[in-house]
Amino acid sequence: MDCGARRLFASLVLGALVACSHSSPQTAAPVESPQEQSSAVSPAISARLHEIAAAGRLASLRWPDFSDYRAHLEHAYESTNFTPIWLYRGEPSRQALALVQAWKDSRTKGLEPEEYDASRWGARIAELKADASRAADFDAAFTVCAMRYVSDLHIGRVDPKHFKFGIDIGEKKYDLPQFVVSKLAHADDVNSVLAGIEPPYLGYRNTEKALEHYEVLAAQGDGSPVPGVTKAIGIGDGYAGTQALTARLLLLGDLTPGAETNAGAGIFDEPLSSAVQRFQVRHGLAADGRLGKETVRQLNVPLAVRVTQLENALERWRWLPPAFPQPPVVVNVPEFVLRVFNAQEQVTMQMNVVVGRAIATETPIFADQMRYIVFRPYWNIPPSIVRKEILPGLAKDSNYLPRKRMEITDRSGKLLTAGAVSSDLMQQLRRGSVMVRQRPGADNSLGLIKFIFPNSSNVYLHSTPAPQLFAQSRRDFSHGCIRLERPAELAGYLLADQGWTEQKATDAMQSGQDNRQVNLSHPVPVLILYVTAVAEQDGSVHFFDDIYGHDKMLEQVLAKGPPYPVQ
Repeated sequence: MDCGARRLFASLVLGALVACSHSSPQTAAPVESPQEQSSAVSPAISARLHEIAAAGRLASLRWPDFSDYRAHLEHAYESTNFTPIWLYRGEPSRQALALVQAWKDSRTKGLEPEEYDASRWGARIAELKADASRAADFDAAFTVCAMRYVSDLHIGRVDPKHFKFGIDIGEKKYDLPQFVVSKLAHADDVNSVLAGIEPPYLGYRNTEKALEHYEVLAAQGDGSPVPGVTKAIGIGDGYAGTQALTARLLLLGDLTPGAETNAGAGIFDEPLSSAVQRFQVRHGLAADGRLGKETVRQLNVPLAVRVTQLENALERWRWLPPAFPQPPVVVNVPEFVLRVFNAQEQVTMQMNVVVGRAIATETPIFADQMRYIVFRPYWNIPPSIVRKEILPGLAKDSNYLPRKRMEITDRSGKLLTAGAVSSDLMQQLRRGSVMVRQRPGADNSLGLIKFIFPNSSNVYLHSTPAPQLFAQSRRDFSHGCIRLERPAELAGYLLADQGWTEQKATDAMQSGQDNRQVNLSHPVPVLILYVTAVAEQDGSVHFFDDIYGHDKMLEQVLAKGPPYPVQ
């Protein structure tokens, strides 16, 4: 279809949409079709719209550079023959006014109102009434802000691939010119259209509610800081900071209003200990009810920081696909927790996990499909670990392989040696032409089971011969893979449709066939996510440390304003 035919087709489609809006009882005023507007719009306005679209920059915008939306803007105005989209008889349409209000309220979505010029539209509308020649600049600015808002609300502001996350938002992207011109600019109910583009998940809606609550708390102020401690305070101990502690716990909702405490007497009593324990549970701390240094540090985190954590969480919710073919398995890395969801978005299983060490061997963030489970697996040792750990070990200890129950194989899996290592084999190891693996068994670093979702990072879920690590409050100890607290329970759940139970999975782990692969009857989505604020259905909000610095990196990008990087 040539350009002229495409414009005519778009005009006819838009004309039909306008005709529908005329017949709707919810439409407050008629909206002109592009053909009707084109006869009334001066050539100067059309020329100016051409100019702005070609430039990819508009000085009157708070963030003038819209080069990332330039082609979208041009296509939008091609569909209207370069006539205004948001004006009716020289004034903003009711859809435009509804959008202005949405932008003013966008902080409730974890977005920044000034990225859509929220505070500037009142003055612009007044200027437009006084000077009709400003119509092109007004309309183009409005379209840019509308496109930014739709995109930000639907898929987030920054492409997760910019942070090297393996999450693809490409399939979620709208045809922005068509969506804005055909659906938003002619909507009977703008707010309903906007609600329909947000993530459909219960967790997202819970996070929105939590953000609203913490915005209110932050507006009240943090109050007096909770005084530090030199050693942990327990029930019955004297503590001069009981009044500040009581005020903070009341503010955060961990201490029930009206609870009787000895705050005035400077005694850390049972009600305060119980409230501290609730706070510790919500912040990933050892829930011992004692007031230690780390608990005090978390209590004194400014509420504005908690607001930002919730905003970051909403951004990451928007990166997720709009639906899953099967209920997913989700690991939240900074929380050190795995959850399994059912079709009703309810958690059917939850367990602690161990993730990759911060800085050295971080667990990558990505989405994939689990396809099979291996009982009593070999551990095929990644080349990076061979270089950093195995080669130095072999150089120091000729008995290294048998002591670690390891063996060297060729690329096909053929055994080359499980004992002495020749100088030639050492050279091949350095080149990466041969492999090292650990034999199955209870002391295997993968434990007795692994769950495979093929990915470029060679990361998977597995059991561990070191279960004592699950008792730690901070659990980043692995080389990047994710260790499970109750792997047999997860295996029984995933294979239930094939007659498996948790006990059958346990039996296969303990005394079954080595390296036995069992395929899932259908792939199961696996999400390895990074969210430092989680809002639960019961209204509680949980916060976690930014162990990998991903929140900090996101905030640094967002602080620069649009246009945001796409990869």
